[in-house]
Amino acid sequence: MSQENFTGKQNKRDVKTGEMTFWEHLEELRWHFVRSLIAIIALMTLAFLNREFIFDQIILAPKEPEFITYRLLCRLGDLLSMPSLCIGNIHLKIININLSGQFLTHMYISFFVGLIAAAPYVIWEIWRFIKPALQPNEKKYARGAVGVISLLFLLGVVSGYYLIVPFTVNFFASYQVSISVENQITLSSYINTVVSLAFSMGVVFELPVFVYFLSRVGLLTSSFLKRNRKYMIIVILVIAAIITPPDVVSQILVSIPMFILYEISIFVSKKAAMVKK
Repeated sequence: MSQENFTGKQNKRDVKTGEMTFWEHLEELRWHFVRSLIAIIALMTLAFLNREFIFDQIILAPKEPEFITYRLLCRLGDLLSMPSLCIGNIHLKIININLSGQFLTHMYISFFVGLIAAAPYVIWEIWRFIKPALQPNEKKYARGAVGVISLLFLLGVVSGYYLIVPFTVNFFASYQVSISVENQITLSSYINTVVSLAFSMGVVFELPVFVYFLSRVGLLTSSFLKRNRKYMIIVILVIAAIITPPDVVSQILVSIPMFILYEISIFVSKKAAMVKK
């Protein structure tokens, strides 16, 4: 039997059942992908045309002592009489060693900014593709999912940029195995650090969403999360100690959002179990 005849018969069966064929689903998915890609490219182009603002005011800002996080920490240090909180002696020299390095970095950052800015729209397109397959009660409880997922992701990126990135940049920029060794950070190394930290925090902030779906399928329970809370506290403190300078206050500031996320995940898991019943 030819593929054309098979497809024709398949379409006839689907006309009776009112369901889309595999090829129609594939075509639908393709258009969701195309629209998402257009949105990313459009915002990427906008970022590319605003190079000075993107790099000077955003990407390279955490290496300057005037960065808002450093200034707020200095004020907090004054209030608490803890001058060690004030970070004002950053000496970070960034160099480029590849002929096309700056242009490729410009393209890479433009794409990343376009991806971040278009994330809510891309998530919405994914939701539009998945929504028809959900049952009415599932659609009811999943209402607002696009907004929640987008908000958590953007909050994670912003938190990573203003909280994790400055501590990491300051620590590694000032760390020396010997005073005779000077740090000259390559552009690619700096960019990869900033992007990976910001993006990874965006993913980490999706923890309540992951917990919700795992709880819905029965792989996770709120009681399990509560029972292992003490172990997660240790894990969070260890992670905070790795990505922050050896300062207790800095570690606590980084740990707080993670603790809040974990507590929210416990509440979300409990609600997901109630919905399942």
